Amino acid sequence: MIMKEQEDDVIDWVARAKALAPVIAAAADRIESERRVPPDIMAAMHEAELFRMCLPRSMGGGQADLLTVMQTTEAIASADASAAWCLGQGLGCSRSAAFLDHEVAREIFSAPDAILAWGPPDGGAKAIAVDGGYRVTGKWRFASGIMNATWLGPQCAVFEPDGNPRLDASGKPVQRNMVLPTASATINDVWQVIGLKGTGSNSFAIQDIFVPEAFSFGRDSADDRREDVALYGILQTTFYGTAFAGVALGIARTALDDFIRLAAEKTPANLNMVMRENPAVQRQLAQVEANLGAARSYMIERIGTLWDSGEPPDRWPIDQRARLRLACTHAVMQARDTVGFAYQAAGSSAVLASNPFERRFRDINAVANQAQGQPVNLEQAGKVLLGVEQAGSRI
Repeated sequence: MIMKEQEDDVIDWVARAKALAPVIAAAADRIESERRVPPDIMAAMHEAELFRMCLPRSMGGGQADLLTVMQTTEAIASADASAAWCLGQGLGCSRSAAFLDHEVAREIFSAPDAILAWGPPDGGAKAIAVDGGYRVTGKWRFASGIMNATWLGPQCAVFEPDGNPRLDASGKPVQRNMVLPTASATINDVWQVIGLKGTGSNSFAIQDIFVPEAFSFGRDSADDRREDVALYGILQTTFYGTAFAGVALGIARTALDDFIRLAAEKTPANLNMVMRENPAVQRQLAQVEANLGAARSYMIERIGTLWDSGEPPDRWPIDQRARLRLACTHAVMQARDTVGFAYQAAGSSAVLASNPFERRFRDINAVANQAQGQPVNLEQAGKVLLGVEQAGSRI
């Protein structure tokens, strides 16, 4: 491990990410063609300990704040969207260390190249309670980063030995994540997509594998949480919303900068001036720049309002949580519109694989199609802000 700073020192994770960006950008073609982040790029990211930045300090991790997470995924996305997506996903999964016994967490995450991956159940995933743990069977989808993962953390419905579902105190079915080595699963190569190709978000299956009780936890469960730190009290959806908004903003910033460079050089066939001298281009570029900057600033302001309050996440006011959800979704949507502008305004140059626009267009639309970029999030935030939904909301 290279993390030699003392606990009280501030590690500049964003600077580490920016330092790696040129190396990752140079490998972008390989990341896409190999449909995974190649071993040498993973080794560089591990050397910078980026995948450890959200592990608890109690086990040598960085325990980064939420704004740093956003800005770090943003910096990596400026180089390659798939690498940034895998980082954001891996960081979300690594927070599970705070919900496990310390010795178990160390076994899972102590290796320098440790990565936990998971994905939503593909129907019928179950963990049957037995002496000392569970027998796990099921299929899961969209396991981003699984091709480089050392452990898996599939979520399962828990069933009693008699076959009945286990219910919590409120009568709802119990869900727990089961942590087991990647070698215990069968990985199915199904990630044939047009965007975020390099995430390798394949599916996996597990057939009747025993998982000890200590290697299971309830996601977002206050009862299982062992670290009284704000980072681990944040809902998983909030964490991913922030991390993936950073990915979207990084893609958009780079696409817009690429367009500005193109506009300084390209003279369209039907005009006698370079693009940057065209008043219409000037006006449109200025508006897009303002929209993207405003969306990013709103994200930063919303994160800061909550994080700097000093209150634990379970005491954050619901209207403020709704605004953070709104900021995340708005950032993704605005980033998508920004890349759409760059792609369209670049004209025929955008469709050439030798130029960066078409890949970023495909990547940002894949990001926007994920749950954190969906319009339904706006409806959920709107309900809260209008007073339709209040106490008990999971927003």
